[in-house]
Amino acid sequence: MAKAKPRVLLLVGSASDIPVMKKAVAVLNEFGIENELTIASAHRSPERALKLAAGAEKRGIKVIIAGAGLAAHLAGVVAAHTSLPVLGVPMGGGPLQGLDALLSTVQMPPGVPVGTVAIGEGGAANAGLLAARILGLSDPVIAKKLTAHRARMAALVEEAAAAVEADGK
Repeated sequence: MAKAKPRVLLLVGSASDIPVMKKAVAVLNEFGIENELTIASAHRSPERALKLAAGAEKRGIKVIIAGAGLAAHLAGVVAAHTSLPVLGVPMGGGPLQGLDALLSTVQMPPGVPVGTVAIGEGGAANAGLLAARILGLSDPVIAKKLTAHRARMAALVEEAAAAVEADGK
């Protein structure tokens, strides 16, 4: 049986970023969204980054998630070469603990938007969830899974609140 074509392309600037980006992969897998994770550096392999960005739409990709640290130009370079939604994940680490990556990802010039999430694993998970929400706009199966996901989160809060309130009595 042939594997379904990926709808989300996940790019990281280096192999050291893969463990963080796996959080986005896990969310996408939870929603049954085919995805592809690879490495492309805006600085060390700019031709590869450009080729992946420019060819993504023809391959059936609907959303690109790009994560990088330090100067973090990957999401911006990708956004400059595609009209697809690009979500940027700033990676932590380095002397500024990811603040530099956050600022370079979020401060895009007008006309080249990058949706930016929080630094690190939580941001990567949210990028996966945002990609699912984007795809859910035109895919009722994903939309239904998103509704169920929100209901599960609300139920967990209710359970935790009930436990805390029971302990306080």
